[in-house]
Amino acid sequence: MTKIAYDPVKDRFARMIRNSNRLRKLFYFLLDLLFLRSWHLRRLLAEKGEEFEEKGLWKVLDAGSGFGQYDYFLLKKFQRVEIYSIDIKDEYLEDNRKFFKQEIDQGRIEFSNENLLELSSDEKFDLILCVDVLEHIEDDVRVINNLSSLIKNDGYFLMHSPSHLSGDDAEEDDSFVGEHARTGYSKADIEKKLMEADLLPVMTHYTYGSAGRKAWILSIKYPMILFNKIGLFAFVPLLVYYPLILPIVLILNYADLFTKNKKGNGIYAFARKI
Repeated sequence: MTKIAYDPVKDRFARMIRNSNRLRKLFYFLLDLLFLRSWHLRRLLAEKGEEFEEKGLWKVLDAGSGFGQYDYFLLKKFQRVEIYSIDIKDEYLEDNRKFFKQEIDQGRIEFSNENLLELSSDEKFDLILCVDVLEHIEDDVRVINNLSSLIKNDGYFLMHSPSHLSGDDAEEDDSFVGEHARTGYSKADIEKKLMEADLLPVMTHYTYGSAGRKAWILSIKYPMILFNKIGLFAFVPLLVYYPLILPIVLILNYADLFTKNKKGNGIYAFARKI
């Protein structure tokens, strides 16, 4: 049985790109290319962002920003957006501050260490983004309510998480689910929790369906197993591996993006504050 530990690998990548803006931008590009959730979320953010942009200044809370890839996407694509980006990892936040200070116009993004369980503010946001965060928190209901309280009336909440079906991989290889407070969400589960927090689901969709899961296995799961076994030396065989499988992965990701999956190992929910 092979255990895939994601957080240590993420920390290794953080250290590797820490002192190079070029490497960091290449890393963002690869994340957007290989991680199917980014395909789905950037599509939604681009569509909704155009609507906000026409109305003037709009504000986003990135609740659990990690490497800051979605902040970078929004700030590069839209000129009238301002972002409050929060996380609990000081080292990630400091790296983000340094990078964005050099790459993005000043005054459009602020980074802060915040606990989502204790989050409160007088600031209200047009959009709150919460990507692969809620599955890590035991009291997710409290977090969803905290975030909902910070959304303007008719503002929006966009989340992504593993689905309740992602446990299939855990049974197979004791994978990343061990790092989570729960396996994931079903449509019924996440929609119920959103509605109880005065968030009306507009669109709930399973990601990583049949095609997307195959792409994830090829492009993420197998390389992660290798990184866990041999560390950064995995780059050597992967330089040969990725050019071979990349065309297949892109076709599978594209198929998942336009497929109404009846089930999948991931899920996103897009909801409006009522």
